[in-house]
Amino acid sequence: DISDSPPFARMTITSLLAAVAVAISRAPPPRLSETAAAAPRYAIGVDVGTGSARAGVVDVRDGTLLGVHKQDITMWNPLPEHYEQSSEDIWAAVCNCVRGALSAAGATADEVCGVAFDATCSLVLLDSEGAPVGIDPTVPDEARRNVIVWMDHRSEEQAARINRGGHARLANVGGAVSPEMEVPKLLWLRDEMPHAFHAAATAEGGGKALDLADFLAYAATDGSQHARSLCTVVCKWNYDAGGGWDRGFFESVGFGEGDLPEAAIGKDVLPPGAALGGGVGPSAAEALGLRPGTPVGVGMIDAHAGGVGSLGAALPREAGGGEGGCDEGGLEARLGLIAGTSTCHMASSHEPVFVRGVWGPYYGAMFPSFNLNEGGQSAAGAFLDFVIVSHPAGAAAIAAADAAGEPVAARLNRRLDELAAARRVPLPTLAS
Repeated sequence: DISDSPPFARMTITSLLAAVAVAISRAPPPRLSETAAAAPRYAIGVDVGTGSARAGVVDVRDGTLLGVHKQDITMWNPLPEHYEQSSEDIWAAVCNCVRGALSAAGATADEVCGVAFDATCSLVLLDSEGAPVGIDPTVPDEARRNVIVWMDHRSEEQAARINRGGHARLANVGGAVSPEMEVPKLLWLRDEMPHAFHAAATAEGGGKALDLADFLAYAATDGSQHARSLCTVVCKWNYDAGGGWDRGFFESVGFGEGDLPEAAIGKDVLPPGAALGGGVGPSAAEALGLRPGTPVGVGMIDAHAGGVGSLGAALPREAGGGEGGCDEGGLEARLGLIAGTSTCHMASSHEPVFVRGVWGPYYGAMFPSFNLNEGGQSAAGAFLDFVIVSHPAGAAAIAAADAAGEPVAARLNRRLDELAAARRVPLPTLAS
């Protein structure tokens, strides 16, 4: 094992990448030469967000983040509320990021003990041959656009229809599904693009519908492993952690016989961090710059991987100033705020908690034997982006940041620190 402790017990990293790397703690290490076996062991965490992919190399002995590489990914917005990506484009970016992170860390493939992925809860469609299935109604034959992005709201009518039905499965999503979840998206495809739905999500079509994190693990194993993460399906697919797929729920919202078979949406559901048999496949190994057989851990949704890091890490006042991590009892007293394009508030408890309007309880979504509840604001980070790009001085600030090779938000934050220091006031006072 990468660590003898549970994932939360030694979390000292607030980085999302490190959280994902720790998630593969249950994967057995690959067989290495005597020289490589004596070397430091590195884990690779890959994070695919809304606009970019990132990979990080982490020393599993102490959690040090040694190297990071980032690459933007393509987004299409053909119609209002329609946001689309390409799984091929994302996978190419992931491969470049892993190679770049290894280079930045000065690490070799023989020193890598495992890799795992987190990603946005976007929907990926593949046909029976594993090829992309197009989901853009304006160019339905453009197969490469096969990802409905998490923030896509084309399925608002379908979500409302599901919610009017009031099925018992809705209790685990606060009483209502969101169009950002996968069942409304799949129902939209059935209604509006039946050929795409048939190819990817029916028994006759023989294809697959996957959450993006599960697709990345599937791609890393050369398509040999079809397992789904309990994190993705319990949170975004209305999966019952105790009873499996609820066919009665699917039928009640409008799916028919032969729709959404387990072969398409996941027969094997495994906890985050479980090892996928065989590890990295030969073709993927060449693309990623890793050794064939390198362990691949079952992934997570990106915010939930961040929850592992933020909720499990030691606070500065704990355990000698930050060494070690939170124990199981401490997890129930914490609320994590995960920030990105959206913000997500996350809390864990042993006992399931049902609250109207709050997602969850999701059993096992982040930590074994814990239930997760979550809420938040889907566009919090996007709002900040909008403020910057729409401000009269926004273009100049972005140009200056680009010239300096830094994110515009980092440049603006530094300027705020300078203004607060010059006026000798705390930053919150300056903002008020």
